[in-house]
Amino acid sequence: MSCLICNHDTKKFLDEKSTIAYYYCPHCQCISKSQEHFKPISEQKARYDLHENDPEDEGYRAYFRRFLDFVLPLVGTPKSALDFGCGRSSLLAEMLKEEGTGADYYDPVYHPDNLDDSKKYELIVSTEVFEHLHAPKAIFAQLLEMLEEGGYLALQTQFHPNNVEAFKKWYYHLDPTHIIFFTPHTFSVMCEMYGCTLVADNRKNMVVIRKNDG
Repeated sequence: MSCLICNHDTKKFLDEKSTIAYYYCPHCQCISKSQEHFKPISEQKARYDLHENDPEDEGYRAYFRRFLDFVLPLVGTPKSALDFGCGRSSLLAEMLKEEGTGADYYDPVYHPDNLDDSKKYELIVSTEVFEHLHAPKAIFAQLLEMLEEGGYLALQTQFHPNNVEAFKKWYYHLDPTHIIFFTPHTFSVMCEMYGCTLVADNRKNMVVIRKNDG
């Protein structure tokens, strides 16, 4: 099977406990589940509905605060932002507004009519989204298209340990809606493919990417 990110050949391995097959790409370090485990949007929604993302919950707010504390010092003071894949809550967009950034929000399940493809943003944020994507490369390209020149894309998704045996023991792939997994190197390869720059990563679950001018 070819890698969903870079099209290089992958190496198949089996998680003996779940009997799910995975495909590891030595070139970009992407790992994806076999495609029979890709869930339709209706099944994904059933899982998302279990999430208790209460905007009044201080722990939920602190979760986004950690993300913004990493991202905002790297991106300056953007005037416009989009939270792509926000889920039911618009809390992250509201927190960006508190920082002085005008912010829209979109989610294909809960807010499917909120996306204006013609609008350009200085910052696009997407937290805990990329691990669900059936076509991550296409979404990555779409988000870059929606950025102003010199704008920033900030993503959060848990980076896998880049070791097959450690990966099998890793909790993150157990969620049935998590189908594709990344390392900072995966995003570095994507940046090379699409002519943008990886500005920084936190070595755990966050990455900031800049769309090059021109």
